[in-house]
Formats: sequence, C-alpha cells, structure tokens
Amino acid sequence: MKRCDETQAWGALKGHFEAHGRDFDLREAFERDAGRFAAMSFEAPEVFADLSKNRIDTATWHFLLDMARECGLEAQRDALLRGDIANVTEGRAVLHTALRAPRGQGPFSDEVHSVLDSMLAYADRVRSDSGNSGFTDIVNIGIGGSDLGPAMVVPALDAYRNPAQQLHFVSNVDGHDIAPLLQRLDAKKTLFIVASKTFTTQETMANARAARTWFVQQGGSDVARHFAATTTNVKAAAEFGIHTTFGFWDWVGGRYSLWSAIGLPMAIAIGSADFRALLAGAHAMDRHFAHTPLAKNLPVLLGLLDVWYRNFHGFTSRSVAPYHQGLRRLPAYLQQLEMESNGKQVDQQGRALPFGTSPVVWGEPGTNGQHAYFQMLHQGTDVIPVEFIAVKTPSHGLADQHDKLLANCLAQSQALMLGKSAAAAFTEKAPTAAAGFDPAVLAQHRAFPGNRPSTTFVLDALTPQSLGALIALYEHRVFVSGALWGINSFDQWGVELGKALCNALLPRLGTGDTTGLDSSTAGLLKRLTS
Repeated sequence: MKRCDETQAWGALKGHFEAHGRDFDLREAFERDAGRFAAMSFEAPEVFADLSKNRIDTATWHFLLDMARECGLEAQRDALLRGDIANVTEGRAVLHTALRAPRGQGPFSDEVHSVLDSMLAYADRVRSDSGNSGFTDIVNIGIGGSDLGPAMVVPALDAYRNPAQQLHFVSNVDGHDIAPLLQRLDAKKTLFIVASKTFTTQETMANARAARTWFVQQGGSDVARHFAATTTNVKAAAEFGIHTTFGFWDWVGGRYSLWSAIGLPMAIAIGSADFRALLAGAHAMDRHFAHTPLAKNLPVLLGLLDVWYRNFHGFTSRSVAPYHQGLRRLPAYLQQLEMESNGKQVDQQGRALPFGTSPVVWGEPGTNGQHAYFQMLHQGTDVIPVEFIAVKTPSHGLADQHDKLLANCLAQSQALMLGKSAAAAFTEKAPTAAAGFDPAVLAQHRAFPGNRPSTTFVLDALTPQSLGALIALYEHRVFVSGALWGINSFDQWGVELGKALCNALLPRLGTGDTTGLDSSTAGLLKRLTS
C-alpha cells in the first residue's frame, strides 16, 4: 500500500492547495454556491454531518478521494474488518468491530457472545439488586481505555441509569482520587470492578489494593461478592480474592475496549437491553464504513479532511465542543482515541515521516467552552478547526434552556465562519468600551477574521444507539487518517518508556539514591525526599 505522500494525487493536492486552497474563503464559497450545504452534508446511521463550513470544495474532495484510492484505503479497511494482522508491530488483529457484530456475523462470534451474555446477565443482577441488601454504589477502578470509555458513556446515558445506583470512576494513582470517594461509601453496599487486562497495571492495582484494604477495615469480609474483575488474568484475580471475572482478547486494544467486558460498569448503569442497543448503533456505523462508497462514506470523508487540514493547511489542533452536558467526557475520550493511535513519527516500515500526524484534540462542552477558550478560537493567531455536536431532542423538559443551547451552538459556528470586519465594528456601539478610547483602534480589537472552519454533527437524541454510532464514527475516522499516513494506529510504544523509568525511580524515592541520574532528575528527587 502507498503512503499518502507517495501518490500522484498528493502532488495534485499540493498544486491545488497553492492555487486555490491556501486562500480559500468560506464566505465567498457560500455566496457562489447556494447548494453548498446540501452538497456537503452527509447522512450516516444516527448521525447527520454538515461539512459545508470547511475550507474545501468539490475539486479538493476529488483529489483527496483519488489519494485514498491510490493508498488502497478500501483494501486496508477490508483487511481490518476481516481480522487480518493490522497491528503489525505486535502481530495482532484489531477486531473491536467483532465485539458489536450480531451473533454469527463477525469473527470469533461464539466466544464474543458467550462472554457478552455472561457479563450482561451479571450486570442485570447487580442493577436490579439495589435494595436494602444490594449495591447502591459501583466503583470502576481502571485507567486509560479501561476508564475513559466507561467514564464517558455512563454520564452520556444518565437518562437510562438506575436512579438507585451511583457509578464512580477511579483512575489516577494519586490517592486524592480514591481517598475522598471511599469516605463517602458504605462498604456493605459497594461493588468494586477492577478493570485491567493483565491485572498488573500499576495505577489500577494500587487503587484496587487500597479499595480492598478499606473494605476489610470497614468490616467487609466477602471480597468475592464485593469485587469483580474484567481481565484475562483469572489466576491473579483469584489470588486477589476475586472470583467473578470477565475476559477479552489480545485483539481488543485498550482504547477500543468499551465494547468488551470493560463495558461492565456501563452495562450495570444502563442495563443489558440498552447496552445491546449501544452495540447495535456501533455496528450500524461499521456497516456504513464497510459498504458505503468513499464519496459518501462519513468516516472516510472526515479522515480525508483531517489529512487536508494537518498536512496542507498546517493546522495542528482540533477542538471538540459537544453541546450536551452528558458528553462532557467525550473530548477526553477522543484525546486517547486519536492521539494515542496516530501520534506516531514513523510509518509501518519504520521510515521517518516527512509530515505531521495526529493533531492535538481538546475541548469542553458548550456553552462552558464559550466562556473559557472560544476567545482564542475567534480572535487568536492560530486557526483551529472546531467540531460541534448538537442533539435535537433533550432528555429533560427544560425546552427554553435547550433552545438557548442550540442557538449558541449554531451562533458559534456561524461566527467562526462570518467573522466581523473592522469597518463593521467601527459602526457599532460598544457599551463596555473605555470612555474616550480611539474608535478606530477599538474597531481593530472588536474585529473577527472569520473564515474559520467547523463541522457540525447532529443527533436526533442522545440514546444508546446514537452514542454507539458516534463513537464508532470517530474510531473509523482515526483509522482512515492513520492508513493514509501509513502508520500503525494500534500500538502505543510511546507509553512504555515512562513506565520503565518510573519502575526504576520508584525504589529511589525510598532510599534517596541519585546515582547515575541526570542532574535535573537527581535534584528533583532530593527535593521530594529530603
């Protein structure tokens, strides 16, 4: 397979960018083409996407799609979905899509559905057992993919939660994470879920041991009832005192694992039927990705847009602004999904890449972000594409507030595109301006450059099915850009060095030994231990 910069289309894109792309103006594009919105809006399962406010035209799409075909994107996609080795550095298939395929329709179907059925049966028992002798609090102890996915989904689907139970998530090895939570819990009514594929993850096991110690100190004697595990290391879990375990496979990467037994806290929160609906929404997006022609394939188009922005416009960052409080953890989830997947500097052959890869992904829910960082988005020196996520129908009855939320969402994307000229600002009154301040100078302060790109996703409602589809959309999009860049999106060697050095430094915190350390690390260690 060719890397994107090795294709003929790449050269055509470079010429097109210099001639038309660099100075592309969205306002002029809308003036020229009354049908731009219709032509650049796309339907996928559960998700409507308006791409019309992006710096792109029909010719750009044409060249980008040519590049995708030259890179063999369709063949790479098909190989991924059928279970060929996609994680080449670790010799593994990547089959999170098999976790949401209906019975008999995906690889390893019997194994997948056997674990799924057992896990969901247990989840329903815990969910229904919230009376006097049942569990009122469920604490998931994990980190990375074993935390970010469930911690994002549970609040997103709060409307489906059993109100008699509270879900909590502990991830940080910092004791300030777990200690305050334990103070609020009743040991007799708390279930701990230890989520670690190997049952050796340093942060997770430290928190698990702290939870077990607290449980025993509170008079708890039945560790087996109050602790469950999602792990493949059944022996280590049993030695810990856990007998209820649910496993998964080496072809399930951490940041793609919420569909597996790692989703146990989600299943307890929303119940088995709605967990299956979450899987069904993701599977519908899988089918869209697998079978829709490239020119209408939403994950493909988004991945192509990412390459266009990163490698031609040079945009190094992307902000995600979900206009739904339930999606407040989505930006953090997407940070791992994209930056751990595509934050790579060599291609699959180990060659240094001559172009940028993953952008920095960040954000906050609207309208909070408007009162925090949107100032920079509108008037800062960097152009940062923004992704808005709007939900048509809320799960609450506060219609007036929802209208305000949606109006803000639409206004922000409109303002980013339109901007405001200094001449227009000069004609306006600014009530908060300093008396006597030069009006011409003030107009410069109040001018917005505009022409700043954004994408808006619309969900009819935030349901298990629509959330599943949205997450799968982002997963496939990350694969597309990674495939075009020629990188392995499924390993994470960049995590390893820090872990190894931590293990070497940990004993030194007890002894104060600085032998062989660089002067900075040695000085800091002394400062922290003396």
